[in-house]
Amino acid sequence: MSLVLQFFVQVIFMQYIFLLTVVVKWGGKLLSLPFFSGISEQSHNGVLKDIGNPSWKRPLPYVVVATLSSFLFGYHLGGSTLAEGLVVSSCLGGAFLGSIFSGLIADGLGRRRSFQLCALPMIIGSSISATTSSLGGMLLGRFLVGTGMGVGPPVVAMYVSEVSPAFVRGTYGSFTQIATCLGLMTAFFIGIPAKSVLGWWRVCFWISAIPAVLLAFLMEFSAESPHWLLKRGKIADAEEELERLFGASHVKPAMAELCKSGRGDDMDTIKISELIHGRHFKVVFLGSVLFALQQLSGINAVFYFSSTVFRSAGVSSDIGNICIGVVNLSGSIVAMILMDTLGRKVLLIWSFLGMALAMGLQVTAASGFLQGSENMYLSVAGMLLFVVTFSLGAGPVPGLLLSEIFPGRIRATAMAICMAVHWVINFFVGLLFLHLLEILGPKTLYTVFTTICLMAVAFVKKNVVETKGKSLHELEMALLPVD
Repeated sequence: MSLVLQFFVQVIFMQYIFLLTVVVKWGGKLLSLPFFSGISEQSHNGVLKDIGNPSWKRPLPYVVVATLSSFLFGYHLGGSTLAEGLVVSSCLGGAFLGSIFSGLIADGLGRRRSFQLCALPMIIGSSISATTSSLGGMLLGRFLVGTGMGVGPPVVAMYVSEVSPAFVRGTYGSFTQIATCLGLMTAFFIGIPAKSVLGWWRVCFWISAIPAVLLAFLMEFSAESPHWLLKRGKIADAEEELERLFGASHVKPAMAELCKSGRGDDMDTIKISELIHGRHFKVVFLGSVLFALQQLSGINAVFYFSSTVFRSAGVSSDIGNICIGVVNLSGSIVAMILMDTLGRKVLLIWSFLGMALAMGLQVTAASGFLQGSENMYLSVAGMLLFVVTFSLGAGPVPGLLLSEIFPGRIRATAMAICMAVHWVINFFVGLLFLHLLEILGPKTLYTVFTTICLMAVAFVKKNVVETKGKSLHELEMALLPVD
């Protein structure tokens, strides 16, 4: 069994490296085309005029390192689906606490140190869980891991948006979703022997400490966000990091743009009242509703309880989880390709529409219109369709979109508030789903999920702005509220 496990682990990590390599090579060929690269254009007098984009290769290693945080998030999320209720609740409680303080940490320590601080409780928590023999030790370990899971997502979303050139920001933002999917699949594969090998769960926890250590170590050599450095008044350091990220020829224009967006009251203390009922309420409300709709769409019901659906169709839970992971990963890769071509808003609309259709299939299966086995297969098809359409937009877009539309002054705190909303709703959906399923029945409950997905389509169409190809400064100026 250990040889089989080693094989699966190697396959997952090789797939991760392979996908990133494909992105680099494919992206290099694509971005070398004049349409994407914009390296030069011919002026009216025949002289070539430089309008080049910054190099997409320079920030790529730092983005990949940052996505280790997302890999850890997916790994521990996958482990949570296999754990007992109290242990899961402890992890979710830690995630909520971590998300609340993520804004203070990101603004106070910087993005790099925030990643390292995110990795620390994951290392300690995993070690405690791997060595404990008591329920209290397990709960403490999972709570500490949860705090890291809470800090990571908002920080990685901000970091990727702040170090990426505008023309590939959507593609790089999609890396976080791909890394999360790979983390989920790794957890499923590594957890397979746990049912037959005594004490294997301890190995699962020890393995999770490895990418956490890598994240803390590699972040020491990664670039800091120029946005954060300028916000702290470290102009020379910001210029140095911009050269590191985009190249020397792009430092001056990038600094000019950063100074425009950083001008004014960036160093003032952010008042929560500004975000809850003040001048920034609208954009924070938009972000909170997007995360709420994401969680209320039914995705957690699918992830947490997919095993039951697969078993009813005669498929083992292990194979079912792997199928969910493969479908989720495939959709995320497609989203990465389309993010900077179709745009965020289009992907969100079609994603929620597809999810509504998938839930409609679930409603049909629950209604019993078809014969026995046909209902089961229709339910499985609806579940897989839901996962793939979720991964095309509703999964990767909200975190990326919010890190783009929030002004630099409030970005960290606003992301913290929105992620706290995410975790609260995540907790209550997991807590109440089975009770609602018993009271309402599957047909009614899936109809509710369908309705929420359709409401999400209308909300996105009316309120979400397209951010594709625009710099963070352009977005801030377009969305900045008038005093």
